[in-house]
Amino acid sequence: MKIFYFGGQKSGKTSRASTKTLDLAQNSKPYYIATYDNSYNDEAMQKRIKRHIDDRKDEFFSIEEPKDLLKVVKAKETYLVDCMTMFILNNMNEGFESMKKQLIELFKIDCNIVFVLNDIGNGVIPIEKYSREFVDISGLIGQFLVQNCDEVYEVKYSLEKRLK
Repeated sequence: MKIFYFGGQKSGKTSRASTKTLDLAQNSKPYYIATYDNSYNDEAMQKRIKRHIDDRKDEFFSIEEPKDLLKVVKAKETYLVDCMTMFILNNMNEGFESMKKQLIELFKIDCNIVFVLNDIGNGVIPIEKYSREFVDISGLIGQFLVQNCDEVYEVKYSLEKRLK
């Protein structure tokens, strides 16, 4: 089963996706794949990461993998990928086609994956080229996930709406 949750920042999407992941895992402990690249020495983000790990340590095994999801996803397991937005940022130099190829291979693995993505494409078109490419790729990755996932949920203010 592949499931996709999207919404704005602090919309509650990770919380809703976590609940879904735990339901999918049934009696086994699922994996939480954190995609943030923790090498920026951002103290506020490091506190946020620690809080996320502490909040989920009893329910999830935590894995930090910012770029190559294929390295850590194995068959017959259940995963929460939080979040695809950071995955995209970390793989910008590789380009959209490389990210898409990785996702195509990921979808071939017989496992449960719940993806989380920030919905960032509802604003103005960024004036700066790199930001514009990031927003565009985020939209394309979102479209890929919608087309290929079994279920799709939009989350606003902790309310989820099933779209597919």
